[in-house]
Amino acid sequence: MEPMLARTVSRLPEGPRWRYEPKWDGYRAIAERGAERTLLTSRAGNSFTATFPEVAAAVHEALPPGTAVDGEIVRWSPEGRLDFDAVQRRGRSGPAAARRLARTEPCHYVVFDLLREKGADVAARPLDERRGRLAALFREAAQPVLMLGWHTASLEVARQWYEEMPAVGVEGLVVKDGRAPYRPGRREWQKYKRRVTTEAVVGGVTGSPEHPGQLVLGRRDSATGELRIVGRTAELSRTERAAVAPLLRAAEGDHPWPAVLPASWGSHRSREYTRVVPEAVVEVAPDTAVSAGRWRHVVRYVRPRPDLDAADVPADLDIES
Repeated sequence: MEPMLARTVSRLPEGPRWRYEPKWDGYRAIAERGAERTLLTSRAGNSFTATFPEVAAAVHEALPPGTAVDGEIVRWSPEGRLDFDAVQRRGRSGPAAARRLARTEPCHYVVFDLLREKGADVAARPLDERRGRLAALFREAAQPVLMLGWHTASLEVARQWYEEMPAVGVEGLVVKDGRAPYRPGRREWQKYKRRVTTEAVVGGVTGSPEHPGQLVLGRRDSATGELRIVGRTAELSRTERAAVAPLLRAAEGDHPWPAVLPASWGSHRSREYTRVVPEAVVEVAPDTAVSAGRWRHVVRYVRPRPDLDAADVPADLDIES
């Protein structure tokens, strides 16, 4: 079964039909507990069963045969934050390495929907009914790897989560209609992601300094003092390009960054860009998702900050200096 999906919204929906859940930062997976074994399947339809053996084992032990659930595989760091890098390491591991990491960096499975119960398809039932049945299952499921996802009909509680949970790496909220069925592949849930504004140094651009396409962003490493690449903006509009271009100068001579962007940045090949003198400061709005010391998603450009120097920009990925 394909997972149901969510579309981004700019306002938090309000009203009696809406249900709110944290937007967990991990790998989406559907778990199917069969009579003989449990299967974990990724959003793309790939098997996660050998990749996350402790999750598959926990589902098999705690849930009855004929159960299928939807959820997110996450890793909690020792500091109590969601650690997406650890989940990614597991995703790149072979079976032997995955079994080793399951002991040293165990993951959890946050379950938020029930799709099948005792072999009967319940996906067509309203969310409120599915959630009630799921909660009843978890009252019998004493397995520390499994976690019943947080869920509320209270707008006040949802707003509290939205304000407080970015501290542990939660990206925002997923909002669902309590009356609606589970529609595989349909983007009918809504995600309301938290974004705050902060500053970054522009160290490069796609295109040219006179006509920048995207801005490649940098922050000083607090340990070494070096300027590191930490993110890139979405494609700039014509108005945004006109506002930031006067602040950019092509770099001549030494520059701390490589001549091409890493292949891991949204494509399978390295990408050319133009390095600029790392002096212009811009205000941007990243979300809370980070990976390998970078903002994992493209960030929204807000405005130029000619009133700030590069030294005024926070270090690392801090939001405030």
